[in-house]
Amino acid sequence: MFDLTEKVAIITGASKGIGKAISYALGKQGAKVIISSRDQSSLNKVREEFEGEGISCLAIAAHVGNKGDIANLVDKTIDKFGTVDILVNNAAINPHFGPLEMLDEKAYQKIMDINLKAPLELAKLVLPFMKEKGAGSIINISSVEGTAPSPGLGKYSVSKAALNMLTKSMATEWGKYNIRANAICPGLIQTKFSEALWSNEHIMKSFMHKIPLQRIGQPQEIAGLAVFLCSEAGGYCTGSLFTADGGYLV
Repeated sequence: MFDLTEKVAIITGASKGIGKAISYALGKQGAKVIISSRDQSSLNKVREEFEGEGISCLAIAAHVGNKGDIANLVDKTIDKFGTVDILVNNAAINPHFGPLEMLDEKAYQKIMDINLKAPLELAKLVLPFMKEKGAGSIINISSVEGTAPSPGLGKYSVSKAALNMLTKSMATEWGKYNIRANAICPGLIQTKFSEALWSNEHIMKSFMHKIPLQRIGQPQEIAGLAVFLCSEAGGYCTGSLFTADGGYLV
């Protein structure tokens, strides 16, 4: 039920962290993975690593906030594989940590462009190919912050809350094409993206009091959910928010 042989998957923010872990997991289940991030050299290293383990991998640099870049990403995927079965919108940013009143307009727009607008624009580009096949799986990587905001992460939380609703809207409108859309909401995961949090002893003590499992998560602990949602095992799941947070939201 978890076999993804011959499926074609685009994963953004895939050069490290959660994106890389998901790409690896999908590839090990047989998917042809198209990994993307802004840095081609980092992608090439990941591609070589994956290919060494028998994973079919295409590395294409793209800034998800640039329409030309994401159009090129999809075009090259179609040129190589002819279709898209899976889209994982993982790329995200959080350029502002601090009180909401200190957030300037430029940072606000940047967060919304990358965390909310980009997933929609990329989904719109792959939609025609999924409609043609009569099937598809879209996974938006959200966050527990979209449900329970923490001090200092207000705008990031707002962007992820909006992404959760975008996911539900995709599921509602595109279900008639047998296209499923779900969101994965990780808790605190040990990645470069969240290093400012888990490397801070004071913040970590605060988090540990709220996490029943009493530990930080690892990127590979998110990947299993992605495999489930992309495969037949998750075939009746759409419009849902799946948390992997060590019990943080309990």
